[in-house]
Amino acid sequence: MSGRRWIKQMFIGAFLIPAMVCGTAFFINFIAIYYHASRAIPFGTMVAVCCICFFVILPLNLVGTILGRNLSGQPNFPCRVNAVPRPIPEKKWFMEPAVIVCLGGILPFGSIFIEMYFIFTSFWAYKIYYVYGFMMLVLVILCIVTVCVTIVCTYFLLNAEDYRWQWTSFLSAASTAIYVYMYSFYYYFFKTKMYGLFQTSFYFGYMAVFSTALGIMCGAIGYMGTSAFVRKIYTNVKID
Repeated sequence: MSGRRWIKQMFIGAFLIPAMVCGTAFFINFIAIYYHASRAIPFGTMVAVCCICFFVILPLNLVGTILGRNLSGQPNFPCRVNAVPRPIPEKKWFMEPAVIVCLGGILPFGSIFIEMYFIFTSFWAYKIYYVYGFMMLVLVILCIVTVCVTIVCTYFLLNAEDYRWQWTSFLSAASTAIYVYMYSFYYYFFKTKMYGLFQTSFYFGYMAVFSTALGIMCGAIGYMGTSAFVRKIYTNVKID
């Protein structure tokens, strides 16, 4: 990666998730302070968390980025890559990346739909959750389904002569988080008795953090599986 793009990506990687989590937590904390709630975090703790982001997370990302740039070497593509992007032909509407992204998260969400109810109940109804073995099994199923779905989506995309598979594979798997967050609305209105600004912001704020983390995890799993698939199929391509 030439130029200064790696610096931009380093800062995004260092501060994207911490900024989202800290911003959500601080916003909810200010509401808790206003309502004099016992869940309010002391101001000193908030400052300590910010210091961790600047003096621990950022230096570690800097070291990791520099080591990665120096040790990774040149990209090892399985076949010759054309420097000039070719025009993408017209295709049917359901083969567009935006449609694939929206539909890609349905099956992964369906594989964890039942388990989400019990996890939400343990979070918000304060019931003890003890079937961790089953949760691990559901996690394995989620990973397998996510990889399979993203590979199928990427195959159809490449078959339509559309080479924009990287972000499509990531976002199609990460769209699982959208359905999880939509399900949290149903759970809030029909399964809980929460009300008021503090409880509502507390619920939806932390559910947004949970859904985003789940989406990033699914997106990373889907991208890694799809990358291995694309590398495998293009390794067998013979170019005269």
